[in-house]
Amino acid sequence: MKGTNEQRAGLLSGIGAYGLWGIVPLFWPLLKPSGAIEILAHRMVWSLAVVGIALLALRRWAWIGELIRRPKKLGLITVAAAVITVNWGLYIWAVNNGHVVEASLGYFINPLVTIAMGVLLLGERLRPVQWVAVGTGVAAVLVLAIGYGRPPWISLTLAFSFATYGLVKKKVNMGGLESLTAETAVLFVPALGYLLWLGAQGDATFVSGGAGHAALLAATGVVTATPLVLFGAAAIRVPLSTLGLLQYLAPVFQFILGILYFHEAMPPERWAGFALVWLALTLLTWDAFRTARRTRAQAARLAATAATPALPERTSPATGADSSYAAREQ
Repeated sequence: MKGTNEQRAGLLSGIGAYGLWGIVPLFWPLLKPSGAIEILAHRMVWSLAVVGIALLALRRWAWIGELIRRPKKLGLITVAAAVITVNWGLYIWAVNNGHVVEASLGYFINPLVTIAMGVLLLGERLRPVQWVAVGTGVAAVLVLAIGYGRPPWISLTLAFSFATYGLVKKKVNMGGLESLTAETAVLFVPALGYLLWLGAQGDATFVSGGAGHAALLAATGVVTATPLVLFGAAAIRVPLSTLGLLQYLAPVFQFILGILYFHEAMPPERWAGFALVWLALTLLTWDAFRTARRTRAQAARLAATAATPALPERTSPATGADSSYAAREQ
């Protein structure tokens, strides 16, 4: 029962995380005229403040000493902080510069990148359908590169950075709140230093933008921390394959917002590229469900076989022969 409850909590956490990431493009334009780097620095500083208050309220500090005594784990946390910084900064820039659809593509192809990383880094073997899906994804990137007149570098960078982040989070195996605290602690000093330098130059919008703007910048801590805590909680409770399915929620919402709310252009070649990506994801989803169904059926057969007691052999009183054999001969 405990395992079932843990998986249910992880599933709900994953849905909450990706749902919030799906609608976050509505928030970043509110922070203009702040630039992407200034917004990113505020995300780092205010996120640490938010998770610090949460840890203070929950009195969960014991893990800090253990983490400090484990340099390998601390190194993984640093890697996670670095790649999520790239992801955050580029995503903010993309949304505020009219690239919401291209940013959504990055999270659509993220499952394909995750699979490719599994093959290249972990030596995993792909099933035939997975190979077809990866090949279709590569074809989609080529079509989109022709359509954009350049490689979709925003999409590829977002996909690879977040896939790396998910892989590292899986290896770190810390609670969502604890891992986010450690990551933002790594980022805090350079972020605060940048904001102080910006203020000394007279270019900081935190003060010049007024109280409302300052409040919105401070709110980046809540906007950042909430889905990341939920994602961290999901990453250690549900299989990576389940996270791969849940993460479709965010790009679907982002794509819809890009088309209907931000009115970004979608010429035919982009529709063709997105259609190929969606075909690849459909193949992956179908293969995942088919494999899960076969695994459950095989487990059920093994359980039934183990639960069936072996029947003792019965011999004929007259001949001592196996009576079941005699019955078959008749």
